[in-house]
Amino acid sequence: MDACREAALRLLDAAPRSSGALRDRLLGKGYAEDVVEGVIDRLIAVHLINDLDYAESVVRVCANRMMGRRGTMMELARKGVDRKLAEQVCGEAEQNGIFEEAAWELGRRVARKTEGLERQVRQRRFWSAGGRKGHNPATLREVAAELLG
Repeated sequence: MDACREAALRLLDAAPRSSGALRDRLLGKGYAEDVVEGVIDRLIAVHLINDLDYAESVVRVCANRMMGRRGTMMELARKGVDRKLAEQVCGEAEQNGIFEEAAWELGRRVARKTEGLERQVRQRRFWSAGGRKGHNPATLREVAAELLG
């Protein structure tokens, strides 16, 4: 148990992690599942792991990278955040307009970079970037119509 706890603390010292990602890493290192669960429960109890705070920070990072809801959900899943919690924090971000603002910022950036190019080329580049970043097509249509004519 002590070796598992020390490994968990080293992993958390290196980078913040969700309980799911930490569980996967510790199990991958060969620690028994019941030992890993005990260590994670203890880390949660002493507030060294907080999945809600972690998920909210991932959403902020994704918004700064101009990602949409779908892209952010994929990033949260990749980082081991529980799907229900990911849905919750993405729903809150969506209600607050975070993803829509990210789409508008992406549109402004693409518009600046593609200034002087043909309209179809500008729109294609914007749609491509918006799709890769997981934005809602309805929002992309609105942004493209406004910024890329």
